[in-house]
Amino acid sequence: MGQKVSGGIKTIARDQVYKPLNKDYILNMDFHKPSRLDILLDMPAVSKDIQVKHSWNENDRSLNIFVKEDDPFTFHRHPVAQSTDSIRSKQGYTRGLHVWEIHWNTRQRGTHAVVGVSTKSAPLHCVGYQSLIGSNAESWGWDLGRNKLYHDVKTNPGITYPALLNSDENFVVPDKFLVVLDMDEGTLSFVVDGQYLGVAFKGLKGKKVYPVVSAVWGHCEITMKYIGGLDPEPLPLMDLCRRAIRVSVGKERLHKVYDLPLPKVLKNYLLYH
Repeated sequence: MGQKVSGGIKTIARDQVYKPLNKDYILNMDFHKPSRLDILLDMPAVSKDIQVKHSWNENDRSLNIFVKEDDPFTFHRHPVAQSTDSIRSKQGYTRGLHVWEIHWNTRQRGTHAVVGVSTKSAPLHCVGYQSLIGSNAESWGWDLGRNKLYHDVKTNPGITYPALLNSDENFVVPDKFLVVLDMDEGTLSFVVDGQYLGVAFKGLKGKKVYPVVSAVWGHCEITMKYIGGLDPEPLPLMDLCRRAIRVSVGKERLHKVYDLPLPKVLKNYLLYH
């Protein structure tokens, strides 16, 4: 559902495709990955068991949504007309840096496709089609079709995101992207195609928030996989040195680490083995 919308609201045309961001993002320091995020993304993904613990919560959802029995990372939305439906994750976060990947096919987004975080108090269903996540004071959401950030929309108008978009420019978010929650800083950010898009929301510190999405498209399926997290404590010097060496070697040449005149235990450490 949600394939139609009244005039005046911008939607994504089905034939639009993702285009990389312009060079201004690379030159602007606000769009450089924070060092802790850079380190986290360089680490191996967590185990499947941990990912399952951070997956969709089948007991915290709209009744028009169900988590697939054969895939705990993916939910399916029933084709219910004039309904906006949401689901939260099993885990809520109060501290640390956390990253998860969203896989949402661009052809299954419809008029209102929103990704973000919410407290337990945020509603998970409403009648009609709307950007449910961010429509209230208990949720913060990025509307993927409108390139807008929403939070408590009765008092705060939507803000363009990514911030460097021109008023007449529509950035089509690709099927896969990363959500970055830093509860130590109290911020929510996004990464698309390896490019950090800058801070989307601030002021989350002191709250307990959960990954959440709201959808309107009938039979859409959305996958979320937890990538990993970092505790708020400073990283050990060994970890910082490993990251510096891996950056110096380059991702494409990491296999060359085996050729270095180093003890095997140190080679294994550099390669996360």
